[in-house]
Amino acid sequence: MKTKLTLTVQKKIVEAARKRSRKTGKSISGLFEEVFEEKESRAIQSEPQRAAERLLIKLESASKVVALDDKSLLEKHIKEKYA
Repeated sequence: MKTKLTLTVQKKIVEAARKRSRKTGKSISGLFEEVFEEKESRAIQSEPQRAAERLLIKLESASKVVALDDKSLLEKHIKEKYA
């Protein structure tokens, strides 16, 4: 459902919004909706959720870990220690 909203903002903000509206080919209302839809999806997250999201991104971009068995790890350690 669409509802009318009247805002009081500085004149330079209105001019910038009109300029961006013409440049992108979208209405000012459409631009306004986009901004708040994007912020709404981010604003709902708490700090632990944002931290978990950053960690997930880092883990996805990290290199894969090669899993070695205990015997090969022990051999490697002994070689490094006594070499």
